[in-house]
Amino acid sequence: MPEQQTQQQLSPEQIKALQEKLKNMSPEELKEFQKKQCIFCQIIAGKVQSRKVYEDDSVIAVLDVNPANPGHMLIMPKEHYSIMPQMPDEETGHIFAVSKALSNAALRSLDAQGSNIIVANGIAAGQRAQHFMVHLIPRKENDNLSFQVPQKTIGDSELKKIRKVLSDSMGTKAEEPVIVPLPKISKEKKVVNAEFEEKKQQEKPKQLKKSKEGITEKKHKTKTQESGINLDDIAKVLGAR
Repeated sequence: MPEQQTQQQLSPEQIKALQEKLKNMSPEELKEFQKKQCIFCQIIAGKVQSRKVYEDDSVIAVLDVNPANPGHMLIMPKEHYSIMPQMPDEETGHIFAVSKALSNAALRSLDAQGSNIIVANGIAAGQRAQHFMVHLIPRKENDNLSFQVPQKTIGDSELKKIRKVLSDSMGTKAEEPVIVPLPKISKEKKVVNAEFEEKKQQEKPKQLKKSKEGITEKKHKTKTQESGINLDDIAKVLGAR
């Protein structure tokens, strides 16, 4: 990354002076400094070329130049945030709403059978970029990608202790469910030229017969469309071809 390359060229004395300077910066000054060093802020500003697939007033999505799979997208807030806790609730809710829409677009247009939506939040979690982002990776069977979470054994007393600590930090009792109100999302979307286009249906839907079965099927289809659910997409994700 640019910041890492710069530090490698500095002498130990210069690195120490830079660290001291950063320590004395206000949060606003530190954020502005990070923004100037951030390659993704330059992509968002249009100073670095990218393959943009979506943009609105606060979020942008581009294709990863080193994708894990074809259609691998990076979904980022336009404002510079290093980690998710810095983001306002409304921005957090909106970026995942965009991720949901792009995941659905990948299912339809790239013939994907599923997707991994991944956030590396912090260095210990594998975050390498200094700009918060969501990775959306379209998946197909036998694509040779593996995201396996190891399963470890932990005692019941330790589980209770962890649960209490987390519940207390959220201001609730351990016996009560944690309910976080969802932010209201109202964003004006602007879709740009994408690298993919939704496939047009080649065949017209068959006319339903005037029978009890046909009437039932028609009612079910109408109800499904109103709810925004696509049964073909669900079948893909669940592996029913």
